[in-house]
Amino acid sequence: MTTTAGPADVLLRMSGITKRFPGVVALDDVRLEVRAGEVHVLLGENGAGKSTLMKILGGAYHADAGMIELKGREVKITSPRDALDLGIAVIYQEFNLVAQLSVMENVFMGREPRIPGRPGVIDWARMRRETAAILKELDLPIDPARQVGKLGVAQQQMVEIARSVSASADVVVMDEPTSALTDHEIIQLFRVVKQLQARGAGVIYISHRLEEVPQVGSTVTVLRDGRYVDTVPASTPIPDLIRLMVGRDLTKQYPKELVEPGAEVLRVEHLERRGVLRDASFSVRAGEILGIAGLVGAGRTELVRAIFGADHLDSGRIFVDGKQVAVHHPVDAIRAGIGLLPEDRKTQGLVLLLSIAENISMASPGDVSRRGFLDMRKVAARARGFVESLRIRTPSVHRLARSLSGGTQQKVVLAKWLASRSRVLIFDEPTRGIDVGAKVEVYQLMTTLVQQGAAIVMVSSELPEVLGMSDRVLVMRGGSIVAELAGDEINQERILAAAMGQEHVVAA
Repeated sequence: MTTTAGPADVLLRMSGITKRFPGVVALDDVRLEVRAGEVHVLLGENGAGKSTLMKILGGAYHADAGMIELKGREVKITSPRDALDLGIAVIYQEFNLVAQLSVMENVFMGREPRIPGRPGVIDWARMRRETAAILKELDLPIDPARQVGKLGVAQQQMVEIARSVSASADVVVMDEPTSALTDHEIIQLFRVVKQLQARGAGVIYISHRLEEVPQVGSTVTVLRDGRYVDTVPASTPIPDLIRLMVGRDLTKQYPKELVEPGAEVLRVEHLERRGVLRDASFSVRAGEILGIAGLVGAGRTELVRAIFGADHLDSGRIFVDGKQVAVHHPVDAIRAGIGLLPEDRKTQGLVLLLSIAENISMASPGDVSRRGFLDMRKVAARARGFVESLRIRTPSVHRLARSLSGGTQQKVVLAKWLASRSRVLIFDEPTRGIDVGAKVEVYQLMTTLVQQGAAIVMVSSELPEVLGMSDRVLVMRGGSIVAELAGDEINQERILAAAMGQEHVVAA
């Protein structure tokens, strides 16, 4: 089923790429071919080697073996500057933009036009004019002089794309470009990708959203465990892509088991925050997964952050196991038995420069301390237990959190709250940015937790996830809970109707 390209139309060829890190072979004899005018989707589970391969292409890493050819000529890429000079632009999940500078300064960073005869003097008028022309070509209504830090995520991503266009990039890499975008913004991004394709650029597109593959892609290359698996058409059925990615059939994507609900564990009454939350009340019982759905900006994340004490409340009451608790700070929530797996695990759920073991003990240091000091042997021993029980893929509990894949990072955050013996676990976008195999593992862990008596509140923007894992669903709009659905009421049509204000349903 593997497709091959003739030498004349291959824009980029990577062959025999191997990369080792201490204790792990990240890439083993990997190959990739991209044609001009092609959107080549790169798929694989977290840890499959996709980002490592792209960091080698972008000059951030050096391969231990292998060859890179661009337009039929072997090239050496030793730095990001080399990559850009060769016409390779990599747009990472974490943007490489300077928030304090303007759009045009970011677009031309390091390549600022100069006034002839006046060395070192930037031609600001030309920079603005050329940036405006690029933005117009991409049909992006953004002021070249606007400060980048004041733009939304989607617009910042478009600035990154404009920078690659200004550098006349032949190869543009997009790593998880839609992970934080709304449906409308995704449509705009796809349109811009098609424009890059029409210009003759080769686009390498990394995504965990398999439904995007036929919408945007031409060809798909799959990696697994750091090795090349196959290259197939983008029209390949999703079950076949999943089988290539994970090496097995995932017969049950949402392994939800019915659990007889127990006693009420969490109840919130009349939560208010001016301009954000309005009279939010709900409860959740042991053994239950309560889903919270709604459109972007509906107040879902704001609600769970307020329950956890990360954001202040103007009024309202919170009860755990029937007792009212005062939650003014996350420390109060932790003491009450509430844990939050936040939407942004990298900045809010983990300390990336600390080890797996240190992150796991962060919410319950008293359990592994002696006379006020952490006992690092106990810290490591407890972490090894969670690494085994949660099947966390790592050669050592002393490995830094920043080096882990997204799915593995999510498991470390979960281990932190399990170590603290949290009775209520709040999952905010539990599977954002992780692959299909890791998603199923997270769902299996959630099912195990509720079987053991935990109460779970799950915020998700993915309706199939809400439908597949929830016992009840709350729908939010404008900071209010506008619907509560249970049993046969839980379906996509009713959730969307409530989220868009087309009906108002409150279950008895």
